[in-house]
Amino acid sequence: MQNPRNYRFSKQVPEGDNRERHVCGDCGWIHYVNPKIVVGAVITQGDRILLCRRAIEPRHGFWTIPAGYMEERETSEAGAMREAKEEACADIQIDALLAVYNIPRISQVQLIYRATLASPDFSAGPESLEAKLFGWGEIPWDDLAFPSVHWALQQHRSVIGRDGFPAFSNPPGEFGNY
Repeated sequence: MQNPRNYRFSKQVPEGDNRERHVCGDCGWIHYVNPKIVVGAVITQGDRILLCRRAIEPRHGFWTIPAGYMEERETSEAGAMREAKEEACADIQIDALLAVYNIPRISQVQLIYRATLASPDFSAGPESLEAKLFGWGEIPWDDLAFPSVHWALQQHRSVIGRDGFPAFSNPPGEFGNY
């Protein structure tokens, strides 16, 4: 944990709480560590899906949907649109919330949207080695970066052509242990 002001932190259970937190021994300030929110989208153009090959760790060189950490003061939809722009230089139109995945091992909650390309233009952004449209049979299934990418693609396929559907969650028995 960064300690920019030289606080004396120790782990303790603050009064009224039920779990250990980092607490400053000088002033009593509590440093809460909360899950990270990841936002992204399964983006299509016709019957093809946009994937990006990662230029960064983790999983450098593997394929993923455009996604990343949500920023402060940003809606989840705006974050998904920003990630598409950053990773695939793509402008997108969000249609619906596709899924909410819980990955407790790495303290993540992932909000994945269904979207379409707003224009045919896209290219690899600075965090991608390449960006490419794939037909269903062309998806590099063995080279997908994360289990949640598999889930999102499969769940997306199950709602093609449907306007209303409840958001998916982790498939039964899957907790994103990657």
